[in-house]
Amino acid sequence: MVKIMNVSKKIKNSDVAAVFNSYPKKIRAKLMFLRKLILETADVIEGVGEIEETLKWGEPSYLTPKTKSGSTIRINRKKDQEEQYAIYFKCTANLVPAFKEKFPREFNFEGDRSIIFNIEDEIPIKKLKKCIALALTYHRNKKLNATDRWKMVEKNI
Repeated sequence: MVKIMNVSKKIKNSDVAAVFNSYPKKIRAKLMFLRKLILETADVIEGVGEIEETLKWGEPSYLTPKTKSGSTIRINRKKDQEEQYAIYFKCTANLVPAFKEKFPREFNFEGDRSIIFNIEDEIPIKKLKKCIALALTYHRNKKLNATDRWKMVEKNI
């Protein structure tokens, strides 16, 4: 059974809320959308548990502290590019290389740590949710080969 969460859920952490409020309006809307995708994705994957929303390096960050099933996901605008924003993943987790292999043309990647979006980009939502799901289950599934990790994601998303 798929749980439906209230996506208008308020940001509980006042420091995180302050960072969101500091963004220009257009970028804030895009980052709030990424936040919504992360929370929605976490909510439908059994065993991920509650997501902690906090700041890491001054950026809104999403962790799985109770289950420890996932790798940290961060979101932020690109400071040097006003029309860009990004979703960041731990580079040593080899998540972005897995995304590049699965979706080589669907996303713009920056090294082995992020997916970059231009403010006017249309986001391939279902594919991005699969990437988010892979990150949220990273520790639980990291010993599986890449094909089996993606199969696990396909069951949930």
